Amino acid sequence: MKQTILALDLSTARGSIAVLRGDDVLFEASFQSERSHNAQVFAPLRDALVAAGDDLAGVVIGNGPGSYTGVRIAIAAAQGVALSHGVWCVGWSSLTAPDIDAPATYSVIGDARRQCFYLARIENGRLLPDVEIVPPEVARERVGNDHWLTFDARAPLELGRVRMARPSAKRLGENLQGLSAVEVSQLAGQPLIPHYLAEAFITMPKQR
Repeated sequence: MKQTILALDLSTARGSIAVLRGDDVLFEASFQSERSHNAQVFAPLRDALVAAGDDLAGVVIGNGPGSYTGVRIAIAAAQGVALSHGVWCVGWSSLTAPDIDAPATYSVIGDARRQCFYLARIENGRLLPDVEIVPPEVARERVGNDHWLTFDARAPLELGRVRMARPSAKRLGENLQGLSAVEVSQLAGQPLIPHYLAEAFITMPKQR
């Protein structure tokens, strides 16, 4: 699939936006923002849409795992662009789009909160479905020496052999361009939702 694609990832503190047309990168920008993606994203998004022009075919967002707020903002922005331009929008795993050189197959470790960590496997730009949530001792045992990445702000469990990475919108767009038109159409028919690592934790009020 070689179309003009707007890619957007806000799943970490560094937002990333890119516009690709085939092998050409028409626009690329990033910005740092801890909790104000909603304030920071509009200027580069406007510039990206100008770069895309009238040829925009679709929008892809990184759906995490990561910042719940950031991913929700990306979803709202993608839906707004798609609606106003009459194009498709899809979600794709942020873990498949590292901003560093990585082999086609690699593993990811990240903080899943509540004293747990997630372990994921990426093959040829695709997140395998068997993401595991494990306790610290299992994570330490499982993480090997080769081809492990993290998208966290710092290495989990102080594992020095894990490489640091951040999601790249450009890489995200490249992954989408590797899909067939049929698969993109199927993805476009699915709702855009953040990648939840676990069920939401709800604190119940104490009984009086």
